[in-house]
Amino acid sequence: MNGFFNILKPTGMSSAAVVAVMRRLTGEKRVGHAGTLDPEAAGVLPIMTGKAARLFDYLTDKEKEYVAVCAFGSRTDTQDSTGEILETGDHYPDRETVIRAAAEMTGDIRQVPSMYSAIKVGGKPLYARVRKGENVDVPERVVHIESIEVLRDMPEHGTEIRVRCGKGTYIRTLCEDLGIKCGCPAHMRSLLRTRSGVFTMDEAITLDEARALAEAGTLAERLLPPDWPLGHLPRTDVPARMGKRVINGAKIPMNGLDNPDIGEGQVTRVYLNDQFWGLAERRENELVWKAQIAPEATGENKACE
Repeated sequence: MNGFFNILKPTGMSSAAVVAVMRRLTGEKRVGHAGTLDPEAAGVLPIMTGKAARLFDYLTDKEKEYVAVCAFGSRTDTQDSTGEILETGDHYPDRETVIRAAAEMTGDIRQVPSMYSAIKVGGKPLYARVRKGENVDVPERVVHIESIEVLRDMPEHGTEIRVRCGKGTYIRTLCEDLGIKCGCPAHMRSLLRTRSGVFTMDEAITLDEARALAEAGTLAERLLPPDWPLGHLPRTDVPARMGKRVINGAKIPMNGLDNPDIGEGQVTRVYLNDQFWGLAERRENELVWKAQIAPEATGENKACE
């Protein structure tokens, strides 16, 4: 199984635990996830299996979408509902105040994530260092917020928002900062990731569905091809006469290819007989393999040998 599964991660389960389940269901040793979700968060979690794990560095996970509930009235040490309350307030903002504040938080903004985040400092996640009693300065980061849409009011002074943002954004930090903008302490009550790159909620399956499919022997039918999330990269089709170079993982001369406009250092998807074989990078006048994903043997492939 070389490809991707679009899994709907449940609340209360770590991303690593989802990987463990999928490793057992697929029988593949090489299984990983793209774009970690905290245990208390739910939503889209892309799972890589087999040779597709080699493609991790080339996935585009810059475009993400979340639906969160920002709870006004208290600020916590973890910036979400699992932490200890540090501050309270009852100057609850009305809808118009939240909309105005959210509009001021789009574009490139600076964030200081919680000490309980998974950001690594000195090779260790911040949350692990906090649990050991270490006092570490949390690094500030610049993240991109495409939009914040205020959806509806929720019980107990909550506001549901939809956030479209770039990679590395902490939504719980965004909720706390939104509270500061509105003049009322706030934290994130719940979080659902509805999109991660090309992976969306509409196409995701639950772990229960994955288990049922595995028991029926049809799990592979929900496997997305290895090149599914790579559409942002240019495509190069190698002619059959150069097929042996592709099959053997050799360098491919640019001369004679149908995509000579690939720039120096640019990575491209490589196809032979309309089958995806992996990613290669242009180095001077040749394509050099970065990650080769050979498809299952077919009559066409054998004819090129």
